[in-house]
Amino acid sequence: MSQSAASHLHVLDDRDGARETGPVIHVAHLGREYVLGDETVYALRDVTLTIDANEYVAIMGPSGSGKSTLMNLLGCLDSPTSGEYWLRGQLVSGMTDKELARVRNREIGFVFQTFNLLARSTALRNVELPLMYAGVPSAERHRRAIEALEHVGLADRMHHRPNELSGGQRQRVAVARALVNRPTIILADEPTGNLDSRTGADVMHLFDELHASGQTLIVVTHDADIAARAARRVVFHDGQIVADGPTGRAGGLEVSQSGRAGATPMRIET
Repeated sequence: MSQSAASHLHVLDDRDGARETGPVIHVAHLGREYVLGDETVYALRDVTLTIDANEYVAIMGPSGSGKSTLMNLLGCLDSPTSGEYWLRGQLVSGMTDKELARVRNREIGFVFQTFNLLARSTALRNVELPLMYAGVPSAERHRRAIEALEHVGLADRMHHRPNELSGGQRQRVAVARALVNRPTIILADEPTGNLDSRTGADVMHLFDELHASGQTLIVVTHDADIAARAARRVVFHDGQIVADGPTGRAGGLEVSQSGRAGATPMRIET
């Protein structure tokens, strides 16, 4: 919904040559329960949420609030106990593990706090990895991995291993890896958690550029400053959404609680 000014960075997507519009994610009455001995833990309770193409959404909440559980469900790493999850018109909440793996590889790019790079592989090899799982031919995956690294400013570091890169450069490799399969959405879990403030700001500027180019971004964070860079903030507490509204960020359309543009920004205390 929020549309920023044009950027030199473009989304690596050649599926149809045009930006996607409308909802890419819709969850209805989503619930997730865990049985621990005689106790049932309700990690998510009756969550309903819609995220449109090119939205930049921050998911916030204290530890145990349900935000990480939601990210695991949106990332097809887990399945809900109840409710429905639709991704690009596909009902994924009832899929098998094998089907979820295919959707995950095709539609979702992940950026983790701890980078999750293979220590003995070069940046280029790390970025190629999702394409190997997808069965992309060697020459094509090599070309696309180089392109992704160029787009995150690491053309001169692609043959370096993680221990030869700074923390910010490692996170940029992780972003390139997330982009290389041309995903519908990027899910980022505390992407600046292991970075100093200046390096973290550089990585978040890269996220701003990705959003401006048309990428849908969902960032899970404890950091109010990081959340303020998004156009919309969704706050969880005790497994439920307690606030959902625009951050008032300059440069984009403001998003109301119902997902419509043009609403007055709401104040959210966290």
